[in-house]
Amino acid sequence: MPEPAERLTITVLGSGTSVGVPTLCCPCAVCHSSDPRDQRLRPSVALRWDGHCVLIDTGPDFRQQALRARLPRIDAVLYTHGHADHILGLDDLRPFNYTQGEVIPVYGSEETMKIIRRVFDYIFRDGPSESSRPKIQPHPFDGQPIRIFGVEFTPIPVRHGKGACHGYRFGNAAYLTDHSEIPEESMEMLQGLDVLFLDALRHKPHPTHSTLEQSLKTVERLKPREAWFTHISHDLPHEVTDQLLPNGVGLAYDGLEVSVRL
Repeated sequence: MPEPAERLTITVLGSGTSVGVPTLCCPCAVCHSSDPRDQRLRPSVALRWDGHCVLIDTGPDFRQQALRARLPRIDAVLYTHGHADHILGLDDLRPFNYTQGEVIPVYGSEETMKIIRRVFDYIFRDGPSESSRPKIQPHPFDGQPIRIFGVEFTPIPVRHGKGACHGYRFGNAAYLTDHSEIPEESMEMLQGLDVLFLDALRHKPHPTHSTLEQSLKTVERLKPREAWFTHISHDLPHEVTDQLLPNGVGLAYDGLEVSVRL
């Protein structure tokens, strides 16, 4: 029997907000920047170890992201919540079904699974179809850890304005996006991290997202070895903002790869 993986690679597929950067119709300097780190697709990460690959979210840019990252297979998808910028790329799992010849398990809260069933109603209809449909197996979770090829993924509840969202802890890393508040019990689940990804939309307060300043306070309290901010709007130019951040903290960018102990 092969030894379990000791390290996992996190690849940032997208680091942008719900409308992406550049933002349509926007004349601002960041949307017209020549810095590739200012070009932010919708938020998602790929987690890879021992030839396995698990996604967190499949946003509208997933096809482009999978091509750029040269993802050879998808073993499972973990969903944070059911908003459009996190689920609308689900249909592009079909080519992975073709090549793998397998149903792909997808995980999320009961509410997230209800939204996916409604938005992608055609996937779940009984009877034959003239066109192909993604072959997925929904697994609603109740907050208990999910084990995939030897790696345990623990859902982390967060508040997303008046709604709910989940981040995930895996080994000594955690990925949290779309949060305006991290409840105290979830903060306890985030102790002792090497790598932490947090929502940091902009400077100005937002009803459903953390600001850069709020996320810096979270980092100061949790003290991970390194922290990366994601779900970034065009209000934060990469180079200028990154230079203002303390050691061990950075703005994530599309294509960033981070290795973490399991």
